[in-house]
Amino acid sequence: MITLEPETIRTARLDLLPLRVGHAGEMAVALSDPGLHAFIGGTPSTVQELRARYERLVAGSPRPGESWCNWVVRLRDAACLTGYVQATVTADERGAVAEIAWVVGTPWQGRGIASEAARSLVAWLRKHPVHTVVAHIHPGHGASAAVATAAGLAPTDRWHDGEVRWQLTIS
Repeated sequence: MITLEPETIRTARLDLLPLRVGHAGEMAVALSDPGLHAFIGGTPSTVQELRARYERLVAGSPRPGESWCNWVVRLRDAACLTGYVQATVTADERGAVAEIAWVVGTPWQGRGIASEAARSLVAWLRKHPVHTVVAHIHPGHGASAAVATAAGLAPTDRWHDGEVRWQLTIS
């Protein structure tokens, strides 16, 4: 059985910090633009809603063989949280499959932050017995498709809940 725990990941500009409940206040501000929900639905979460969600995420998956790995993305020179990356890692007979996702707040979009964070997340997953990395992306979301491409994923012909399955097979 594989159990992964997020650890701090440093890139040229970013610190990916393991999610803590205390991040809820700053993250509620970073993710407050309703436009972030254009492709995923819903509305921005309040501090209280994020705190409750983060408590569940930090507690970890109740399913044996599944790890919830969540990071906030800190832009080091601005000393602020800009978004998050996450990986749900599920053990299987060959090792593990990681389903990843990323969100960067509107004020920081277009700076390559999501691509840098996603690339570093995939690099971190490569250090573990993960054989497949998957992301599901709305077909109209070109920015997320560009992030997935930068992280080494490619679109497949498979769909899930109206989104295209992107995949990277690690040999």
